[in-house]
Amino acid sequence: MPTAQSVALAEPTINVRHRWTASIVLVNVGINAAFFGPIQVLLGQQAMTFNADEKEGILALVTGAGAAVSLVANPLFGTFSDRTTSRFGRRVPWVFIGALLGTIGLVGLAGAPSVAAMTLLWCLVQLGCNGALAATTAAIPDQVPVRQRGSIGGLASMGTVVGILVGAAIGAVVSGNFALGFIICAIGLVVGMVPYLFFANDPVLDAREKSPFRWVSFIAGFWISPRRYPDFAWAWITRFLVNVGNHLVTLYLLFFLTDAVHHKDPAFGVLVLTGIYAVLTLITAVIGGRWTDKVGRRKPFVIASSAIIALAALILAFFPTWTGAIVGAAVLGIGYGVYLAVDFALLTQVLPSSASRGKDMGVINVANSLPQVIAPIIAWPLVTLFGGYVTLYVAAAVIGLLGAVFVVKIKGVD
Repeated sequence: MPTAQSVALAEPTINVRHRWTASIVLVNVGINAAFFGPIQVLLGQQAMTFNADEKEGILALVTGAGAAVSLVANPLFGTFSDRTTSRFGRRVPWVFIGALLGTIGLVGLAGAPSVAAMTLLWCLVQLGCNGALAATTAAIPDQVPVRQRGSIGGLASMGTVVGILVGAAIGAVVSGNFALGFIICAIGLVVGMVPYLFFANDPVLDAREKSPFRWVSFIAGFWISPRRYPDFAWAWITRFLVNVGNHLVTLYLLFFLTDAVHHKDPAFGVLVLTGIYAVLTLITAVIGGRWTDKVGRRKPFVIASSAIIALAALILAFFPTWTGAIVGAAVLGIGYGVYLAVDFALLTQVLPSSASRGKDMGVINVANSLPQVIAPIIAWPLVTLFGGYVTLYVAAAVIGLLGAVFVVKIKGVD
């Protein structure tokens, strides 16, 4: 049995309780509402108020800059949480700090007077929310045994998808009043965080278990050698590619409905499509998570779900109608739900060290954040210069399928 001093670093063996799981779901709802309400609708609407003719470029600038900040925030906050010896635990203080910064940024966005201010405030939101996300993500391998990770990963993904749906609902309900939308997102972030603060049951790291701090080791620790940990490297590449494809599909959804589908109410259209996507993602995330735990295999589920996600992109590419968008959203939900649950479980099984779970999961989360930087760089010229949305969505499908191919390189997980 682990001693009291080693509990924080031990491999978990006891199943987590329902209230802990519920708190993880809720904090994911809050964080993702704060992310995707602005990304899906509010930032696009705000960009149009500054310059409607350059809305794609403004949105690409703002989201790209914010995503660049998230590249640093995820592993940095994760590393800080790994070394935290607070009596509240390693992860809880950083969830609180991150949510606070995110809330300040969202409230500031409501009154942003310029594109520059909009960009800086969105960077603050990304800094805070990614910091909170890094801490909560690390809490799962901290406290959930391997046999339960598919199921808990599915439920955590459910929180992610509900957050996306809530964000889209906020964008539709405020009817173009993006300032009010940002305020509602801030409230959602706070409300989602509170239960986790009370039910986290975060193991306390004894100060004697913390290695001495050295700047060289601290900086070098962010590099995880692909040669030494090849499974971790391939898992990172797989997640990166699938997320690039997914972001290419969703980044310009508001503009796709406006300019290609010619929907009369694009914001409401985003809500409808997100609702269809969310419901199917919720169902398949839970089913996929439990199924993968039951059979004890991960890779076949990741390969199949990645291929389904690519199919969704192709449907949007070649059927740019409202019906095509609905079918594409449904197919995307089916694929992405399974992917979220199973790929997360796979990733937690290839982490290099229990002492650096926060940092390592932060590095994994870069594979979620970096696509937010890459996707606008790829998407803007494809849409404006090289064939429009057909080219964009075909590229998304090809990139996503590469993720399915590379997952077979992982040897330590079936």
